[in-house]
Amino acid sequence: MQGTIIENLSGKKLSVLVIMLIIAQIVCFLIGGLIAPTPATSQNILGTPCEDIRINGTEPGAGKWFYSRGKGSCTYVDINHFSLDSHHQAHQVVYTFLMPGPRGNLQLDYSRWQQNLIGVLQVDIVYHSQIQIAPRTKITLDARLAYRNKEDPEDAWKPYASSIIERILDCSIDDAMEQYNYNCSVVPLFELGSLFHDYYLLNIRIPADTDRNINQGLGHITDLWLTAINQNGGFTKVWVSLKTVFFPIVICFLIWYWRRVHMLSRLPALLEYMLLALGMALTFLNLPMEYLTLAYDMPFMLLLGDIRQGIFYATLLSFWLVFAGEHLMIQEGDQRNSLKCYWRHLSAVGIGCLSLFIFDMCERGVQLRNPFYSIWVTDVGTKMALSFIILAGLSAGVYLIFLTYMIWKVFMNISVKRATLPNMSSARRLHYEGVIYRFKFLMVATLLCASLTVIGFILGQVAEGQWKWDEEVELQMTSAFFTGVYGMWNIYTLALLCLYAPSHKQWPIEPSEHSISEEIEFSRLPTDPNEMLSLTAFARKTAVE
Repeated sequence: MQGTIIENLSGKKLSVLVIMLIIAQIVCFLIGGLIAPTPATSQNILGTPCEDIRINGTEPGAGKWFYSRGKGSCTYVDINHFSLDSHHQAHQVVYTFLMPGPRGNLQLDYSRWQQNLIGVLQVDIVYHSQIQIAPRTKITLDARLAYRNKEDPEDAWKPYASSIIERILDCSIDDAMEQYNYNCSVVPLFELGSLFHDYYLLNIRIPADTDRNINQGLGHITDLWLTAINQNGGFTKVWVSLKTVFFPIVICFLIWYWRRVHMLSRLPALLEYMLLALGMALTFLNLPMEYLTLAYDMPFMLLLGDIRQGIFYATLLSFWLVFAGEHLMIQEGDQRNSLKCYWRHLSAVGIGCLSLFIFDMCERGVQLRNPFYSIWVTDVGTKMALSFIILAGLSAGVYLIFLTYMIWKVFMNISVKRATLPNMSSARRLHYEGVIYRFKFLMVATLLCASLTVIGFILGQVAEGQWKWDEEVELQMTSAFFTGVYGMWNIYTLALLCLYAPSHKQWPIEPSEHSISEEIEFSRLPTDPNEMLSLTAFARKTAVE
């Protein structure tokens, strides 16, 4: 009987292969832990209040930008002595933020390796007994974003985006004393999917209008703080390097695997099709498109990255269901080697991934046109976003429990079938015992991979949302975890492509009365031209008996 490489590979060669894969996995963890820096870095920038004298309340001239350093810098306003009763009005003060902010006397600049930029705003409001703000207050901001590059003059700022935005401030104070600041929540401000330019400039006005009740009851705002969060360039280089290494390796294994499948006289089995789909999804995920961002402005990269990872998640989760289900050997008739018997499981995976895609399009899809947009700015949007994240986390946990249950059923099913081994010839018995042992080891590795994948997904969702819902969540999100899990996906898929490729070897059968009777029994079974594993044939044989 002809099977797969995992069934026919010698124990010595298999041990060498497993050791090599384990070493590769350890190297992926060490690369993240010893070489790569933290995945993201942040910088707190204090807004500089600038004077904007308008004539008869008219808007400033087109293309007028306010910045605090360099040629054409603005006039500083001492906001501590500012009041609405002075000759300055609210619309005459512009808070300006230069990103990245200077460090010491050195003016930093962004690198295209840093990929993306998220801005989170902190509002400092001082307490006055005569003006007490409500616990939940709406603030309206007139925000404009500009950019320039190193070769541009210091005053050559070009507009990037602008919007009138509304945010909700949740403020409280422990000691209601004069000149004490309220404790106000941070609010998401903007998100850029690329960092193609060297410098970015943010101008914020806080307009006041009593007729339309805009920014009334805010109290005395003293400072605005901007937390600029970007991906670390060093981490991106390590991440893209891993993609560059794994991308051609997976392609070569995938081509080799599919050539072996087509060399057989039968049609490919369902599990072989699923393994091909998994390899293609991983290849799409490994494609190092980040190199293009070094030459082209691609603000859709965040959204595209989420789509690529979502396709891989959907394919990987579906593969695990089919992988475990095919080894349960409970399908009958036309349902075998077909996705029809998995439509309930795959529908659940598809609905979950589709829900996350719709949520992502509502957030990052809209941000392609307006980077100041955020689904988190309203109570309804925040509840919907949190519901999506919580539901996704719960679904991932339920999926892991269900997959564990399926794998347990597979183990129980194989244990029952194993009772028939003493009645077989020694060659068959040794063959099936080796196959069962190797299969159980692979299923345990599958469960470990699934567990780390689900944990990584949940932690990734929490880490992405913690800045937006203003919860202080202590997470040990290390580069070693990211590179380790990413390497695990590639190593696991490569191992499956290698071990589940059709083997050209024939395992021996001892000539004996037992073997002759077994051949007769096998000949009485309905033949399946799509049979992939001798373990499956063994289990289905005993099931028919």
